[in-house]
Amino acid sequence: MTDLYYIEDDPDIARTVKEYLEQKNFKVTLCATLAQARQALKMHVPALVLLDWNMPDGRGDSMCRWLRGSWKDLPVIFLTVRGDSRDIVSGFQSGADDYVVKPFELEVLHSRILALLRRTGNGAEQYLSCDGIIIDQNRRTVSSNSEEISLSGAEYQLLLYLMKNKGRTITREKILEQIWDVNGNYVNNNTLTVTVKRLRDKLGQPACLKTVRSVGYRMEDTI
Repeated sequence: MTDLYYIEDDPDIARTVKEYLEQKNFKVTLCATLAQARQALKMHVPALVLLDWNMPDGRGDSMCRWLRGSWKDLPVIFLTVRGDSRDIVSGFQSGADDYVVKPFELEVLHSRILALLRRTGNGAEQYLSCDGIIIDQNRRTVSSNSEEISLSGAEYQLLLYLMKNKGRTITREKILEQIWDVNGNYVNNNTLTVTVKRLRDKLGQPACLKTVRSVGYRMEDTI
């Protein structure tokens, strides 16, 4: 099942699109405001975003630029009544991959979604996210609150491993095995402690990176 976020403040349109796409094996999360969408994206990155232009708390083009600041390859389709050529050009200049004008046929929207995903791949597999910390696995980059963070190889591998297991407590022994032992670098517990401390410092002491006393560590969303 492919998950997508639909940012739309009209409940009737949102419900109709959601019901149709879920019949086509999509998991659709509805966001009635831009703030709600930003919050959702900090916790999980979908395969694709459908975006309305006129929202109660802002404009879709500003939202699109914000998306591009953190997720350069995340597929975005505008779904809006604004069909003027200037609006369409502005939408693409803001970073959109496609632009669909209301009213539209659901079958056509579905076809355009599939075509875009064929070209771009699944963003949900490329990006890992937790409380605003984002890993772009294709580029091997890490950002926190839209600011790119420089990590050492061990720090990156540690964060990646914890993010891939978000919500699970990973023992210190398992982390040492997966990050160091598997590569033939046998280190002691102190190396892990120091690496975690440095990682926390670089990320600004994030609340989502938790220590489970006498066991290990866990990444989980807190916002």
